[in-house]
Amino acid sequence: MLFIIPYFFLELYFSLAVGASIGFFGSVLWIFTTFLVGMGLIQNSAMTLQKSMGKLAGGKLNMKTFHDSATSYFLGAILLIIPGVFSDILGVIALLYTFYLQIGGTIPSSKNKTNINNLNKQGDDDVIDVEIIESSSHNNIKP
Repeated sequence: MLFIIPYFFLELYFSLAVGASIGFFGSVLWIFTTFLVGMGLIQNSAMTLQKSMGKLAGGKLNMKTFHDSATSYFLGAILLIIPGVFSDILGVIALLYTFYLQIGGTIPSSKNKTNINNLNKQGDDDVIDVEIIESSSHNNIKP
């Protein structure tokens, strides 16, 4: 709820600033064009998801990248449908992120980073502890 009020102020500010620059008919054309682009993206979403699933099946995408790509695609399309300049900017950023993920980019997580101290270990992870029990006949002493 805290993000809605700043979002509306930013949306109003950017829309008024761009509207003052390009005029009323330019603003209407902007809103209509971005609406059509967003609707086109939603209509082509099945084909885009099939391509992404093909990359997932082929091993070019992992499941997390597939999920992030699909989510940012739909978010970008919906933000383009919503009238306003700020939502359009956010929508284009989301679509650029989708494109970035589709061409193979990922944001490295802290889990995948190798610690320098782990590089200096000498085989601690490869050691298998075993116990050898020797059986000999001289241990069987009869009373």
